[in-house]
Parts: sequence; C-alpha cells; structure tokens
Amino acid sequence: MNFYENKLYIEDLEYVAGLDIPWKKLKGKSVLLSGATGLIGSFLVDVILTKNSEGLDCTVYALGRNEKKAKKRFSKWIDDKHLFFISYDINKPLVRPDLGTVDYVLHMASNTHPMQYSTDPIGTITTNIIGVQNMLEFAVEHKATRFAFTSSNEIYGDNRGDVEMFTENYCGYINSNTMRAGYPESKRCGEALCQAYKAQKGLDVVIPRPTRSYGSTMLMSDTKAISQFIIKGITGEDIVLKSTGTQYYSYTYVADTVSGLLYVLLKGENGEAYNIADRHSDIMLKDLAAIIAEISGKKVVFEIPDVVEAAGYSTATKARLDGSKLKSLGWSAKYSIDKGLERTLRILR
Repeated sequence: MNFYENKLYIEDLEYVAGLDIPWKKLKGKSVLLSGATGLIGSFLVDVILTKNSEGLDCTVYALGRNEKKAKKRFSKWIDDKHLFFISYDINKPLVRPDLGTVDYVLHMASNTHPMQYSTDPIGTITTNIIGVQNMLEFAVEHKATRFAFTSSNEIYGDNRGDVEMFTENYCGYINSNTMRAGYPESKRCGEALCQAYKAQKGLDVVIPRPTRSYGSTMLMSDTKAISQFIIKGITGEDIVLKSTGTQYYSYTYVADTVSGLLYVLLKGENGEAYNIADRHSDIMLKDLAAIIAEISGKKVVFEIPDVVEAAGYSTATKARLDGSKLKSLGWSAKYSIDKGLERTLRILR
C-alpha cells in the first residue's frame, strides 16, 4: 500500500513531527539507523523526512538488506537528497569512511516475532549482539554524538509475582537454557555492550525499551499475536486465539512508540534506559482479540498452535511496563489501545 496517500497515516506523521522536543539537535545533522524498513524504523524515517519540510535539513542513512523493498516503502522520498539507502548485513562490520561524521546512530534491526525466534534462533541472537557491536564500533569511528539501542520489554523476563509493573531496574526470571531465551538474553547482552562502550570508549548511549508495538507499518509476515489478530481483522476473518488469552501485557501504537524513542534520543540521560509504555494500553490478550473482532464484525475462535509456533511464544504471563521515567521527560501517549487498534485497521484497509 502507499502510506503517503493515506490521510490517517499522514496525520500520525504530522503529529509526531509537531512534538515539542529539541528538534534543533537534529538540525543539519545526520542519522544512521539499522532496521529502517521495520515497523518502528520506517515510521521514524518518514517522521524525520516530514520534519525536513520545516527546515530541519537532517540526512538519513537507512540500512537494510533489501534495496528494492526500501525504495518501494519510501517511494515518496525516492528523489529526496536527505535519504540514502545502504544495503547492509548487520552481522558484518559497516566500513564507510566516505560518510564522515555521523551524528546519531540507532540500532533498530532485530528478529522481532515468534516464528523467527523458533526458525532462526542463531540469527536472532547475532543481530542483537554482533549487530549492536558493529553499530557501536561504527558510532565510535564516526564520532557520533549519541548512540541509541532499541531494546525490548522482553529483557525483564517473567514476572515472578513480586511487582505489578516493571520499572527500568527490574530484573525478572529467564531460563537461559532454552532456545526461546535467545531473544531476551541477547537483548540484555546488547544493553551490556552499550554500557561497556560508554565506559571504555566514552560513547554517549541511551536505551529505549519499547513494549509490544503495533501499527500500520507492521510487516504482513509478522507472527506476533497482535499482528496476526490485525491481519485477520483486515481480511475479514475470525480472530484466532491460540491460548487462554490471560496474558497481561503493555502495548504501544507505533506513533507513540516513535515519539517516545525521539524523547529518549533527544532528551534522555547518557547511559539510561527508558520504558516506552502507557497504562491506557495495558490489556489481556483475550480482550485485545475481542476489540479487534468487534471492530471487524467477527468473532474470536480458539486454535491450538503447532509445535514450531509454540516454540517461539513468550513464557511471560504478565509484563506491564512502568513508563513514569519517560513521562518525567515530558512524553505522553496520544492513543489508547482502543483508538490505536481502530486507527491501524482503518489505515491498513
């Protein structure tokens, strides 16, 4: 689909581009980001290039494996002098002396859905460890002002019943001797690498921790439960629930995720991690499915997952993030879960 012809999508871009944040830090600067065609990365690219119409003059180096896919996704900006696509495998060093100083580096590439965790566990781990080190080395070499590692709510592991909400210093339980542990453990290691580069190389780092994000920029191949619900909703099918649905999670609409990420990038403290989450989007999975079913005029049906699917599922039954620390920087979410889901379905339809 062409997002740039969709009124609601343009409204989302203009909303984030209009945030009262220190955009001047990006004026005339350059931003390099991995995962540029992903759910969060693609929206962020669109926001920065939209803001350029107000004189931001920010250059974006978008990294990805598929140039054809990137050109199709960013069709509006194909001739824009501020956008450069770099075909790149995140597991290899990025050697580009021709780029000179790059002011902000964001590592956002990652295997982010259950089927990838179970079918490519090695790639899941290496992207979050080798990939982040390659990006950190690039940031040091190119004298970056700041490095941002997009981590995950999964670093908190299972809620052991000792807290209601996860604050940034919570450390839950993860059974590391399992295949599924590859994703959260490698995200934890990626965060530790950021702290190591801060201490040893003097690199300025921040760590945004988005919760489960969703929105119109999601990939149709995404196997996360919420993505599968949305796909069923836009195709007019019943919503398939592959569990009892009592998992209680935090979710964030993509426009709010990117606004939170920008707050962390431009206002966060060096070395700090920030949850991107809002209580108005905390919900049980069964209730999430019911909302999408109601919007779509369908019903929720139960189906037993196959072995490959089940192997990639999170074992966490309760993962609600406390967003107070980010809110202290001035951030707030614009969309509740109901509004975000309705907006997503309307755009994708």
